[in-house]
Amino acid sequence: MSAKHKIQKVLYHLFVIIFGIIMIYPVFWMISGSFKDNAEILRGTLSLVPENLKISNYSTGWKGFAGITFATFFKNSFLITTVATLGTVISSSLVAYALSRVRFRGRKLWFTCMLATMMLPGQVIMIPSFLIWYNLGLSSTYVPLILPYFCGQAFFIYQMMQFMAGIPRELDEAATIDGCSKYSIYSHIILPLLKPSIVTTIIIQFYWKWDDYMGPLLYLSKPQSYTASLAIKLFADSASTTDYGAMFAMSTLSLIPVFLIFLFFNRYLVEGIGTSGLKG
Repeated sequence: MSAKHKIQKVLYHLFVIIFGIIMIYPVFWMISGSFKDNAEILRGTLSLVPENLKISNYSTGWKGFAGITFATFFKNSFLITTVATLGTVISSSLVAYALSRVRFRGRKLWFTCMLATMMLPGQVIMIPSFLIWYNLGLSSTYVPLILPYFCGQAFFIYQMMQFMAGIPRELDEAATIDGCSKYSIYSHIILPLLKPSIVTTIIIQFYWKWDDYMGPLLYLSKPQSYTASLAIKLFADSASTTDYGAMFAMSTLSLIPVFLIFLFFNRYLVEGIGTSGLKG
């Protein structure tokens, strides 16, 4: 290896390390802030070492509000996120299979309509969606936060379609000759080979849904049904003192489920990509 190449490699890794530290520093600062008191946090010091270790922020934050602990809020978030993610995987994979592998009248039209929904900002459909659920009497339930995800999500449908394009169609033809129906081909051939795309969907959708704030804010009116993201905001009270330490403590705990999901599924994601999703 030449000296020039060694220098370039060192500079590259140095840049990546510095950039990574800059990107992850706010997370470390939040975790550090969960052990600080309000006075130290408001000073805005860049130090990650608390002057006075305040572990009580976690117990204070866990108590929650109005007799409702954060265990309830985390349970609500986990329920909504898990069911919505499951619905996204099932519905998006089915729609992607139909648009990608099944020939039917109007397929291109439906594909165009699906792509068009990706271009609509969420703010455009926010009010019409709320009015629909309100008129159905479901605006104060979990239904608006879960049911739409069982109808397919355009981003993940398109992602799965792109992955399916790399799966040989000869597999479908061979299965058809063996007497398999469209549903059998989907469940026994396409779905197992779709694992890398499904894992990607689980990771991204779980993160998006767990972190969702606007949806619960619009549809949830009872404190006992609040999600963690909505409950954390309650620490910031404009009419009184904001408990930043407790807020950071609960925000730190809210990172754990997302981190565990990524840690657990990352192995399958890397394995699937490494084998291109096809195994003998």
